[in-house]
Amino acid sequence: MTDSYSDAELDAFLDESLSAELMSAIEKELRDHEPLRNRLVEIIERRDQGSHTVGAIWRRHRLSCPTREQLGSYLLEAVDEDLGKYIEFHLQTVGCRYCQAGVVDLKRRQSEAQDQTQTRRKRYFESSAGYLPPS
Repeated sequence: MTDSYSDAELDAFLDESLSAELMSAIEKELRDHEPLRNRLVEIIERRDQGSHTVGAIWRRHRLSCPTREQLGSYLLEAVDEDLGKYIEFHLQTVGCRYCQAGVVDLKRRQSEAQDQTQTRRKRYFESSAGYLPPS
């Protein structure tokens, strides 16, 4: 059973970059199987020694992730078609949990900002209603 996950998957587990379902399955198996825990310890030790492969650097610095600004522009549908397709692929197919969390945060902030704007407009209107000439 300990061979059911590759080193790459265990590496991604440590980076928390797997789907929630796979993260849960690995975590459950780690609790039940000492050989898998030992493999994970080996991977952690190898990482602590300073893994400098291109793949490790790429994952560590999230070089394939769009910037927060690009994610915001994507939500506003203000990116070119190619970038929009890439961001959609990155979020849906790759399933990058960091970028998905960023999108959720941006949507929440956008919703809060809209609520605040509506409240502010209402207060401005109410406060200036007495200054408007009668019709």
